[in-house]
Amino acid sequence: MKQALKNNKYLLALATILIVLFLDQWLKVHVKTTMYYGQEIPVLGQWFSLSFVENPGMAFGWELPFLGKYTAKVVLSTFRIVAVVVIAIYLKGLIKKGISNGLVISIALVFSGALGNILDSVFYGMLFTESIHDMHTISHLVPWGEGYAPFITADVVDMLSFDLFTVDLPFYGRFNFFAPVFNLADFSISLGVGLILAFYRKSFQANFFEKEQMA
Repeated sequence: MKQALKNNKYLLALATILIVLFLDQWLKVHVKTTMYYGQEIPVLGQWFSLSFVENPGMAFGWELPFLGKYTAKVVLSTFRIVAVVVIAIYLKGLIKKGISNGLVISIALVFSGALGNILDSVFYGMLFTESIHDMHTISHLVPWGEGYAPFITADVVDMLSFDLFTVDLPFYGRFNFFAPVFNLADFSISLGVGLILAFYRKSFQANFFEKEQMA
């Protein structure tokens, strides 16, 4: 019985990861191969649009300071790879301890989001031509190794742009409280972390720091 429950949780985690990865990569490839860099397509009026940009740094456009562009990409990609390995190991251990389905999904969301951005950094530079600010030039697939960037140094594709919190401030003008363009992988990470903090923080802490695993 216990083994069956564990197997169900593994399947739940796997299903969550595969769904997020499929949607994230499908949207990224679609945007990269059908939109020119900087193109914006309104979806919900002025509130939400697809705005194609590429991010050389971390989630939501953040970058590593004090490092050259190439070095920063290698460091960041390496950190991401190590992070997903660690998350996968802990997720497996926590499932063995019998954590709730909600916590399984939450951690799987973080894992799949991190893995989704890794796929961009690792493979896109080897598979696609460079996206540039030119409405007549759109990136396309090329034979392996003939792309725009070396292994693990490609940019991450972002496209989700919201303008929900823009106000007119005195002496400043228009100000957007959430300006970064992001992707589904970033959203998955944020959603997973948010669910853990809101609903599963105590359970996560108790199981994460517990040394002995349940049989």
